[in-house]
Amino acid sequence: MPSGKILVAQGGGPTAVINQSLAGVVLEARRFRHVTRVYGALHGVRGIINEDFVDLTQETSHNLELVAATPSSALGSTRDKPDAAYCEQIFEVLRAHEIEHFFYIGGNDSSDTVRIVSERAKAAGYPLRCIHIPKTIDNDLVGSDHTPGFPSAARFVAQAFAGANLDNASLPGVYVGVVMGRHAGFLTAASALGKKFPDDGPHLIYLPERVFSLEQFLADVKATYEKHGRCVIAVSEGIHDASGEAIATLLAKEVERDAHGNVQLSGTGALADLLCDEIKDKLGIKRVRGDTFGYLQRSFIGCVSDVDQREAREVGEKAVQFAMWGERCGSVAIKRTGYYSVDYELLPLEHVAGKTRTMEDEFISASGTDVTDAFRLYLRPLLGAGMPDAFRLRAAPVARILRPGGPPRG
Repeated sequence: MPSGKILVAQGGGPTAVINQSLAGVVLEARRFRHVTRVYGALHGVRGIINEDFVDLTQETSHNLELVAATPSSALGSTRDKPDAAYCEQIFEVLRAHEIEHFFYIGGNDSSDTVRIVSERAKAAGYPLRCIHIPKTIDNDLVGSDHTPGFPSAARFVAQAFAGANLDNASLPGVYVGVVMGRHAGFLTAASALGKKFPDDGPHLIYLPERVFSLEQFLADVKATYEKHGRCVIAVSEGIHDASGEAIATLLAKEVERDAHGNVQLSGTGALADLLCDEIKDKLGIKRVRGDTFGYLQRSFIGCVSDVDQREAREVGEKAVQFAMWGERCGSVAIKRTGYYSVDYELLPLEHVAGKTRTMEDEFISASGTDVTDAFRLYLRPLLGAGMPDAFRLRAAPVARILRPGGPPRG
């Protein structure tokens, strides 16, 4: 007899809407009469092999809705990147607990974990349905128009740069904002949606999809500063030179690496500081400031796209429906239809797992330091309703009396 047990877990970096997907799985699964238990694994795959489960069947619908509207991973997450041996342990735990449906909410690495576990269950003849539920602020999953978590993070980035631009216009200088994105520049590119007037910043946008030249960067900053009297710059943490070496490693004296051997780009202000130092030293501009958005953009409460919330809930619901009514494992994908509406498909896991999407050429300007209107049209519907706006005085200048030949206004 089927056990009716399902397990859901969350992996990778938290987002503002990942709990919407969790609630979507739990609430939708509880609608099916043959589902006897809905378990949640604490701290992702690490919680699975440690058998750290909680029974979400007993959670009230009201509290699930409150948690759904709360950013970050309610079950906790992990940065573990399972290999075949690790996935074997995952499978053995799932089989021991008679889990028949496994839902993993996460990004690239999570989809690969789901693929390996699914293949292991199939080889063992165990009836396990494995569904990957997409999540990542980087928007770098292949096969989807966009990924839940990205629109809310993009909304934060757009609003943050709109504010930085206002600050920079009041006290002119150079401002450098470093945004997450090791290989894909979607989130950094979102800074362009903070612009309203032609001379608004960011004036320069640097993405990992294009080779970064420090000499050209300094020339761009110099030209922009001379034109506007100021310069706002958006930089992806993953910018690199022609050899593929991260700029952060080239400029830094010491390099920190994560558990996977990757250069630690997030959670450090090194790149912003290094670029600011280069501008001060080489261009002689005194007022130069830099920020690293770091973890702020992932789970910033109160800055969430309503479109993102809705779709994050629906990918969780659709995952359950695909699992219960379908006959295969897979990864849920968002497909855009019309100007803006979406549908959902279940893609084969091998089409998504271990692959990385980068920004399409049509989204990046010929100069390589801006985005195109095609990108603005792509992103704007995702940011949701109620985006704040900025305005300027329409002040009429008053004629000078004592200093008619004084310095230019503005």
